[in-house]
Amino acid sequence: MATIHFILQGKGGVGKSLIAALLAQYLQGKNLEVHCFDTDPINATLTGYEALDAVALDIMSGDDIDPRRFDQLMDAIIELPADAHVVVDNGASSFVPLGSYLLENQALEVLGEYGHSVMLHTVVTGGQAILDTLSGLKSLVSHFPTTPIVVWLNRYFGDIALDGKHFEEFKIYAECASSFHAVISLPHRKQSTFGRDLEELFARRQTFTEAVHSDLPIMVRQRLASFWRDAVAEMDLARLC
Repeated sequence: MATIHFILQGKGGVGKSLIAALLAQYLQGKNLEVHCFDTDPINATLTGYEALDAVALDIMSGDDIDPRRFDQLMDAIIELPADAHVVVDNGASSFVPLGSYLLENQALEVLGEYGHSVMLHTVVTGGQAILDTLSGLKSLVSHFPTTPIVVWLNRYFGDIALDGKHFEEFKIYAECASSFHAVISLPHRKQSTFGRDLEELFARRQTFTEAVHSDLPIMVRQRLASFWRDAVAEMDLARLC
């Protein structure tokens, strides 16, 4: 069966497209057939990665999102071979429309009837957006209680902590852990070196493989290779494929 990975989070600017790009690169690195779709009508970041060959889905009708346009996505997914993996990136503005579409049309059940499995991926970040991203996670658990959820912890904006407690000690973890397929903690490195290298890499829409085999300075390539190695180790533990 094909495995469909939906990246969903209602808060913007927390790393959804980053997660989509990392996941797609990871699956490609396992020599799997990977198909990427970008449903973000505002910032179609994933389509900027030439190596990922993402398809941008036009979901706009005038100034509004037309939920019927998601039918195109379903048709494309259903026709894919059984051993494929699909990564669907989604923007903050289309979080509610896509979530509503999946629910109202029983889209996940339809995918299951065609022999496909689904994972929902969401981001929890530190800093000012922590409560918003936790709210997005809670929404996914409540609306899709039987669908496995992968939680990605992104500490780029600060530690993921509340009242001195870390994610695994949060109330939402205690209440919803049975819905979590895995919790992936993105490697956290010093901002002045690794952080800058990663920001420039993402701005270029360059994959780690492309960067490591490029003419970038040796130590930049070394830091990127180190980050990617640790990220892959985290994803290996999550059993994503």
